[in-house]
Amino acid sequence: MLSRLQINNIALIDSADIQFDGRLNVLSGETGSGKSVILDSINFVLGSKADKSMIRYGESQATVRAEFDVDPDSPAAKAMEDLDIECDGQIIITRKYSSDGKGSIKLNGNTVTAAMLRGVTSRLVDVHGQSEHFFLLSEANQLKVIDGLCGGDAEKIKDRLRGEIAQKRSILKAIGELGGDEQERARQLDLLDYQIKEIEAAEIRAGEYEELRARRNLINNTEKILSALNGASDAFGSDNGVTDLISAAQRCITSVSEFSEEYEKLSGRIENLYAEADDIAATMRHFAEDVSFDEGEAQYVEERMELLRGLMKKYGPDEESVIAFLESARARYDSLINSAEQLEKLNLRLAAENDKIYSLCVELSELRKKYAHTLAENVVVQLRSLNIPDAKFVVEFREFDRDSADLNSENGSDEVRFMFSANKGEPIKALNKVISGGEMSRFMLAVKTQLKGINGISTYIFDEIDAGISGATALTVARKFVDISADTQIIAVSHLPQVCAASHAQYLIFKTEEHSKTVTRVRRLTEEEKLDEIVRLTGNVRSDAAREHARQLVEQFK
Repeated sequence: MLSRLQINNIALIDSADIQFDGRLNVLSGETGSGKSVILDSINFVLGSKADKSMIRYGESQATVRAEFDVDPDSPAAKAMEDLDIECDGQIIITRKYSSDGKGSIKLNGNTVTAAMLRGVTSRLVDVHGQSEHFFLLSEANQLKVIDGLCGGDAEKIKDRLRGEIAQKRSILKAIGELGGDEQERARQLDLLDYQIKEIEAAEIRAGEYEELRARRNLINNTEKILSALNGASDAFGSDNGVTDLISAAQRCITSVSEFSEEYEKLSGRIENLYAEADDIAATMRHFAEDVSFDEGEAQYVEERMELLRGLMKKYGPDEESVIAFLESARARYDSLINSAEQLEKLNLRLAAENDKIYSLCVELSELRKKYAHTLAENVVVQLRSLNIPDAKFVVEFREFDRDSADLNSENGSDEVRFMFSANKGEPIKALNKVISGGEMSRFMLAVKTQLKGINGISTYIFDEIDAGISGATALTVARKFVDISADTQIIAVSHLPQVCAASHAQYLIFKTEEHSKTVTRVRRLTEEEKLDEIVRLTGNVRSDAAREHARQLVEQFK
């Protein structure tokens, strides 16, 4: 339960410290006094989206701190364990938000994200207001209500469903790897056969593309290469070229080599230089003789490179990848060719798995129908006590068989609709087509009366769901609140004197002016102050008779 709420700088509240009772807590006050700010603060600390407009004018930061007392074995405590956060019977949430859009969330002193926070608080508090009406009116959500009643029984079947569907997916994956059905298998074999033949026909080898690119570069520069070789060859071999000049130098040095050992060595070096220059000249002449432009070769190189580019575009970035794809395709082809017997076995397993899933869907549907029937009967009883004497309510299930069942959903194959009629002689129709606002508030309360204590939620918050209700019906609503609060803490915003009278803790929300600023204050009322508030809510002039009437109203709930 929510034991304490501390609010700082939210809207008109500069500071509030509220300690709640474990049963029925009622917030009341004049319209515009700030009751919604209390609920906004609770929603904020529970993990709703933050907004800078919520920060009190003139302040830079808003803070809300909530303390919850929880059972160590509760779903919320287990959610804390999943986050590896210690929970010794208490959960403390502190959330801050600054005007610069930055914020922080701490869960028992540990920093967490808003999503992590909601994973815990969704198991702590259930907020019911006008938006909850829309939840119940949505057929997509009505099945969730039924499953909430089924509790662990439904979850056990769903766990088995999840296991069988996981098996089915594994079988489908294996079937897919073997080509699927016969038509898909034949299509894959045709494609693989084409791919294998296309790559084999190319007879590619690793590194070939780079070799071809080098050859193309030579072919495209034939004229430039030939000109360079001939020019260099002439520079070496022509009259007065490099070799002639080296020969003349050798003759000069040889003529004096007898006079010095050093001259003799130099003559030998020049002789070696001449031999090297003569060899270079011969090599360049040989290269020049080999250089020629072959149009056929140029065309072959271009076509071969284009072929390799096409293969690498389809099968891999280089020749090695294309060759690896070829080996994989051959293995895949052989596997598909020999997979007929294995496919037959897998398809038999798939059919058996679908039978198991269908049986679980039927089992889950029967369980849901049993709880839905009980829910419908009890809701009708509750609605009659809430002054809808001719109410009719049933949960309609879409029938399914083996062929129409959804065998891929972990939630089973059921689709449900809440069907309702408030008036005698009127046929039942879909709830969202026929129910009025006032009837919807009572209907929701009737449903929540059935859900209390079974979903692990420790706190219900009701935001003026009793609007438009008065008289004897209001008294019944108050009794319903008391009934629910025996198992689940309730925090309710209400204008009904009957609900106020039934409260175990009554809080007055009011505005006041302090230091030339308007602020909202929250005060827990004493028993005598509570009587004054009941008198105010009834619209009576304060008198001894009015207070006596208020006292009698309170006595009904003691």
